[in-house]
Amino acid sequence: MRRQILRPDKELFRRPVAIVAAHPDDELIGLGSLVPYFQEIRAIVHTTDGAPRNGPDIRNAGVATWLDYAQLRRNEFRASLQAGEIFPDRAICLWIPDQQAAFRMPQLTLRLVSIFTRLRPRFVLTHSYEGGHPDHDSTAAAVHYAVACLRGAGASSPCVLEFASYHASESGMEAETFLQNSLAPFEQRALGDAGRLAKRKLLASYASQQNVLSQFPLCYEPVRAAPEYDFTKPPHPGTLFYERFDWGMNGREWRRLAQAARRRLDLG
Repeated sequence: MRRQILRPDKELFRRPVAIVAAHPDDELIGLGSLVPYFQEIRAIVHTTDGAPRNGPDIRNAGVATWLDYAQLRRNEFRASLQAGEIFPDRAICLWIPDQQAAFRMPQLTLRLVSIFTRLRPRFVLTHSYEGGHPDHDSTAAAVHYAVACLRGAGASSPCVLEFASYHASESGMEAETFLQNSLAPFEQRALGDAGRLAKRKLLASYASQQNVLSQFPLCYEPVRAAPEYDFTKPPHPGTLFYERFDWGMNGREWRRLAQAARRRLDLG
């Protein structure tokens, strides 16, 4: 059956949704112009604390420890909700250390099973599998695994939608679009002037992330129905974006961990 192109509309905005993102600010990078329009956000879930234990991020943010940095990022998230008059029923952080979600995919999956069972969202919006950041890919895999666990148990499960983040390109980083493959169709939804202005206002709450956020052009914000991924295969040929950095992970190891998580969860 040919997959339909998803177009955000009033019907989607009226349905109960949950947003599952890897780090504070990912929800706005992918959905900043849309989040204020969802009328029933059952939860915004961040799988990590957004605070790498290594690297310059803590120092660059002007704080002393990773605990301070994690709290700063949580405070910025709350400020963005206030700026956008966004009122989720629950704002949940699962407190996995930044850059370490791949090592905790089974536990992360089971936490999401519990959240989806309790809150019963009709749709879950999360990252696509694109090799941009190992935490993004781990969050995407855990959402898909959680839905598979629910279906396997004969329980009600949400439909998975996904937003774009970033991935490798010949020029370095490509953002605000999905990988150009045949997995699922999508409409490259352009942001108008009002959409860009509203999104820029929300992103301004993340003062500690402005060096990163300035790399996003704020031109497009596509959303699509998630395809059926094979997490044992790379999302695209060649070097993944996160393999260009010292983020403690490479694609081969990530896929080994994803496959091990699937076996541990008894998903076949």
